[in-house]
Amino acid sequence: MTDRQTILIVEDHEPLRMALRAVLETEGYRVRAVSNGSEALQALEAQPPDLIVSDILMPEMDGYDLYRAVRARPAWVSIPFIFLTVKASREDVLKGKALGADDYLIKPLDPEELLVTVEAQLGRADAVHAAAATEFEELKEELVMVLGHELRTPLTYIRCYADLALDSASSQDGDAETYWNGVRQGADRLARLVEDVALIAQLGTDQALENLSAQMEVRQDLPEIIDTVVHQFGRPAAERGVRLRTEVERDLPPVRLHAAFFVDALGRLVDNAIRFSSEGKQATVRARRAASEGQATPFVEVAVIDEGVGISPKEIPHVFDRFHQVDRDEMEQQGLGLGLAIVQRLIEMHDGEIAVESAPGEGSTFTIRLPVAET
Repeated sequence: MTDRQTILIVEDHEPLRMALRAVLETEGYRVRAVSNGSEALQALEAQPPDLIVSDILMPEMDGYDLYRAVRARPAWVSIPFIFLTVKASREDVLKGKALGADDYLIKPLDPEELLVTVEAQLGRADAVHAAAATEFEELKEELVMVLGHELRTPLTYIRCYADLALDSASSQDGDAETYWNGVRQGADRLARLVEDVALIAQLGTDQALENLSAQMEVRQDLPEIIDTVVHQFGRPAAERGVRLRTEVERDLPPVRLHAAFFVDALGRLVDNAIRFSSEGKQATVRARRAASEGQATPFVEVAVIDEGVGISPKEIPHVFDRFHQVDRDEMEQQGLGLGLAIVQRLIEMHDGEIAVESAPGEGSTFTIRLPVAET
């Protein structure tokens, strides 16, 4: 079973190239065929294949140079590479082995040998990828555990002792109180960074998706959940002189939620709307039933709208990238740039989507869309 894997054939002899293509396509493989190494590199740039079968002696760029070019790119280094050679060219085989080629096919080709070799190399590549993915998944889970314990524990000590020092500091000793307040603020900031890094690492694991699916439930109280989130930010908004208001339809249809994760995502958007707005401006959380033209499934739309600094067009494609801060040089936000990446991941795990519209100096609108659930 090929599962429609793609094979790139690189062969300057057209009859043989067409014959190879016919044999592989008959077995269900997708095949792209080119006549030299230069054309092969162009095909790789357009879409990397699952396996390469290449002649050695070709015009413009021979098989050896093509192999070196492929292995020089980290994104292509794991693609199986099979050389074609004539029976008499033992030196070709030795040179290819020295380079590290995965296998050889001898001309004239036996179609059965071609298929067996291709299937074997694809199977080996799948096994290597699966093993690497498993190892990486285990590494991510170990990282989550380390962040969860080894970093949180010392931070807890720092914050607790800073609080004790503040309580015992004499009200007459203003300098000491200032110093300990600085320690506590720095510890709080570091704790938030640790929590964000731990969460983004956790959300990248398969276990997180399984846990989320198991804990999701159909909720018919989305308006009340939104009200609760907005209420939590009433004081920070007032301190910055930002008017915080809601426009929430009270008869919203049910949606499937992991309530804690949704509250986290929406809270981050509301917090951003407040922090990037100046005194006298307004931030609005709007929720309504919506539907797109040509879309069969209706959805609930939750938008966070601010009248803040806005985002430049060049920044918008990157706002959800990890470790990206909008206009980092001009606006130091004291973070790692993980907040919006976390929001996007949390919403996508709800089978939803998030989009942004913004203009510099006019504000931004972040819109969450969640599919309506069957009760």
